[in-house]
Amino acid sequence: MTTLRPERPPRAVSRPLPPEETASRPLPPEDRMTMQLRRVELPAQRTETGADGGRAARRKGARGAHRAPRSRRSHRSRRAAASAPQAVSGAGSGTAQRAGSRAGSRVGSRAGFGVMASRFVGELFITTGVVMLLFVAYQLWWTNVIAHHQAGGAANHLRKTWDKGVGKDRDAGAFSPGEGFAIIYIPALDVKAPIAEGTGKHQVLDRGMVGHYVGALKSAMPWDKQGNFALAGHRNTHGEPFRYVNRLKPGDKIVVETQSAFYTYEMTSRLEQTSPENVAVITPVPQGSGFTRPGRYITLTTCTPEFTSTYRMIVWGKMVDERPRSKGKPDALVG
Repeated sequence: MTTLRPERPPRAVSRPLPPEETASRPLPPEDRMTMQLRRVELPAQRTETGADGGRAARRKGARGAHRAPRSRRSHRSRRAAASAPQAVSGAGSGTAQRAGSRAGSRVGSRAGFGVMASRFVGELFITTGVVMLLFVAYQLWWTNVIAHHQAGGAANHLRKTWDKGVGKDRDAGAFSPGEGFAIIYIPALDVKAPIAEGTGKHQVLDRGMVGHYVGALKSAMPWDKQGNFALAGHRNTHGEPFRYVNRLKPGDKIVVETQSAFYTYEMTSRLEQTSPENVAVITPVPQGSGFTRPGRYITLTTCTPEFTSTYRMIVWGKMVDERPRSKGKPDALVG
């Protein structure tokens, strides 16, 4: 080997002494004070650091050994104690969840019932509103359509009957209730409607016709030499022939056509409102009309205010012309 190695120090070799030398070597002389100190100090030193110290360490170790399982057990107990509230709280939370779910289901059922009830009430209101709208449309529009159709048919039937020369003018009350015998024209209002015997609502007025007062309120006929020809008609719905009689002015013409003649009246006055029981307005010389002696008069009666039947509106007129049908229409209907 060419490499260098560090020098190693020589090893010290300890050699044991021969036993005979050790045994034969004399002890040093004893010093009583020194021995006392040694005997006093050395046991105390051994007590502090020797066997007593070992016993204390062993006792401490033994206590540690006993404490270790306790600490493990206490650790387990602490973990169990910590987990127990969690289990209890978990159980409590589960119970609370179940109770909450039951309460929620009850609240949900109540809410569902409330929603269903509100929907039912809402649908009921909507249905009621639709029905009411349909009823209003029926009253204000459809009844007029039906009444105009029926009144037009009655007027055409009258004209055909007259053209055939069947029948003749008769006294008041000679016609059966609901039977048509004349046609009324109000040129200023563009009104044309058949006149039927009686003032029955369903038999006459609701059919778009004008009714002639008979019975206890019997009035004259147009061909009578004197008297009051009293008529009634709807102001609203069912043809509403007298809807705008409040617009008539003095001098406006009212024409009544019968089988034999045209009778022309001139509007003279109007009573805006009176009680339905005031039958004096249709007497031969009607009260409030301004007429003072018998003559050939016409009276139109209808309900007021509009869409109610609380009061009656009255329009009066007097005859100014009588023209046979054979001579054609009067001037009021020409042009």
